[in-house]
Amino acid sequence: MTDLTLISHPLCPFVQRAAILLLEKGVPCKRINVDLSAKPDWFLALSPTGKVPVLKVRQSDGRDAVLFESVVIAEYLNETQAGAPMYPDDALARARHRAWIEFATQTQTEGWFFLHAVDTATADHRRTAFREKLRKLEAELGEGPYFAGADFCMVDAVFAPMFRYFGIIDPAVAKTIFDGLPRVNAWRAALADRPSVKDAVVADYAERFRDHLRQHGALIAA
Repeated sequence: MTDLTLISHPLCPFVQRAAILLLEKGVPCKRINVDLSAKPDWFLALSPTGKVPVLKVRQSDGRDAVLFESVVIAEYLNETQAGAPMYPDDALARARHRAWIEFATQTQTEGWFFLHAVDTATADHRRTAFREKLRKLEAELGEGPYFAGADFCMVDAVFAPMFRYFGIIDPAVAKTIFDGLPRVNAWRAALADRPSVKDAVVADYAERFRDHLRQHGALIAA
């Protein structure tokens, strides 16, 4: 595999998962952003779901194979590229990691709805639901700094984009989410410092995300 193209959007957290894996593995990759509000025909022809990320893999015969869904792309990169493995060798531990990756989808959904709440009642409800997910993570985490200890793994790559949001918004708002969760706080701080996590987004990502919240009338952006 010598030619990869990642079809992405600058704000998409799912794209970031793939980007983090590419950086962790040190794999060169062309990146093309698409406007998801006016999806071009060539993109819709590539993506069965109409979503990013999409990874084009140039094969030895010159044809492109197309992969979609962020975790599928990340696992493909993990299986085909050199570097530290992103899953444990033990089958049971590996299955448990995959279960927590599924849990990440639910957790990110609650966090996303909180961030985009346009009224106090919705924000309070979503904050409670999100904190409940985080409490389950708090009970699972060990001494860190990462999900499974000293080694950065696939679960870290999947959760990192979600935690990024809360380093961008008003710290007082983030405090209401993460108070009383010391292990989760330490984990998200370690992820924020990881070079692959930092470099997975464009330089002006924070301002782009704040603009996004303002455009959607989010309460926390007021």
